[in-house]
Amino acid sequence: MSQVLRRAACSRFSKEIECMEMTRRFTRPPFTIYDGKTDPVEHISHYIHMMSLYSHNDGLMCKAFPSSLGLTTMCWFNGLRKGSIRSFEELIQEFDARFITCSRVQQPIRALLSMKMRGEETLQSYMNKYWELYNEIGYSNEQVTTSTFQLGLFEDSELRDSLTMRPPKGMHQLIRRLKSLRDWRIIACRAGARPWPPRSTVGSIALTSSSRGPQENQ
Repeated sequence: MSQVLRRAACSRFSKEIECMEMTRRFTRPPFTIYDGKTDPVEHISHYIHMMSLYSHNDGLMCKAFPSSLGLTTMCWFNGLRKGSIRSFEELIQEFDARFITCSRVQQPIRALLSMKMRGEETLQSYMNKYWELYNEIGYSNEQVTTSTFQLGLFEDSELRDSLTMRPPKGMHQLIRRLKSLRDWRIIACRAGARPWPPRSTVGSIALTSSSRGPQENQ
């Protein structure tokens, strides 16, 4: 086998990604194929939206991504080092860095793509930071912003699962969903019922009325 064929046969994903269990019922969505001439952030948003039912499966999110690439952009993917991609977050960062010159989106939107809940951070803290940056950017593509908000949640949170099963159609619908969650928790706690935390013990939900949602663009 030639050196070129050996390189093409090597996986760009880490052993951890390769060993992740894939769902047997996965059907490839009808992706818009990326040709390297349009905005990479818009393609990432399109991909995340089409794969929303599988967003909790990092291995599948990684492995399905090359099928959304055209011949030219597959050359970029094939040029990645063997085993260099350890998560979907790393993959889209590499993709964005390579095709950033094709960007039509305001540069600060990439800060939303990289925003994640960290350590023992609460949902309220994450929301406050997210709305502050969102309002600062003043970005109007709600599909991008709702997708990035969901992607930044802990992978094992029930809120992320809920948003995956019923994706909000815009920022205001997302805010209503979060407000309903807050009100439900207040009622449940008063009635002595078990509240609805993420399945993870890290990053408990702590919604209050002080959380600021997106402001109307002037």
